[in-house]
Amino acid sequence: MLSYRHSYHAGNFADVLKHVVLVEILMHLLKKDKPFTYIDTHAGAGLYALDSAAANKVQEYKAGIALLDSAQLPELRDYFSVINGMNATSLSRYPGSPSFAEYFLRSHDKAFLHELHPTDFKLLNNHFKQDLRFSVKQADGYTGLLSLLPPDSRRGLVLIDPSYEIKSEYSQVIESLIKAHKKFATGTYAIWYPVIQRQRIKQMEIQLCRSGLKNIQKFELAVKSDTEESGMTASGMWVINPPWSLFDKMKSVLPKLKTALAQDEHAYHRCEVLVEE
Repeated sequence: MLSYRHSYHAGNFADVLKHVVLVEILMHLLKKDKPFTYIDTHAGAGLYALDSAAANKVQEYKAGIALLDSAQLPELRDYFSVINGMNATSLSRYPGSPSFAEYFLRSHDKAFLHELHPTDFKLLNNHFKQDLRFSVKQADGYTGLLSLLPPDSRRGLVLIDPSYEIKSEYSQVIESLIKAHKKFATGTYAIWYPVIQRQRIKQMEIQLCRSGLKNIQKFELAVKSDTEESGMTASGMWVINPPWSLFDKMKSVLPKLKTALAQDEHAYHRCEVLVEE
């Protein structure tokens, strides 16, 4: 149950997509002075060393962040500002979602991070224990999420980003989202998914579209054609109550990411409104 370690996969093409979306939402929340709350249900270790033995065992970052040039993607200057800020010369560290939040949160904003894996929790807690904006718990993120809603700020972003190593989690994600939305209908929810078996994602999407939730957008990046045999070929984000600027931003950026990260001629991207407001 607790075997997944994101340190093996940090900085891969799926992280790039997830964090580009995350940064755009965070930047939108910063446009108002009123505080907001960031909730991460599966926070991981928070920060990853790309020169570690784990990262270099599979070297997924070399087919992800290492292929991107900030000069050729000026639309992503805020995303790259976080990465460049922690890599003075060469690319040696990649921020997890909590570290992206750390960069953008103001003194009056709050963050709640959940992580069950004991090793990753220790790393996460050590990183944030001096930061009064952050609360870190070794706890189930789905249960923790519901206990925090609605947040005192009444403005917020919820990131649901599990490993999906347990098959029941595909349906649990949508069920938890529906429960959370009932308690905090105006929040923005970002749900990451991997395409390993396309049918599982189709079933999740059907469940999502039938849930009664409105204002749902989908952003997907495939680096090669779907297959049942070679692991993750694509990943995506469903965003509920997205910022008004997100769709146009992703419509512009996704084709460039596809070109930069494609692993074969079947790479593609999707930018869709699944359910209107």
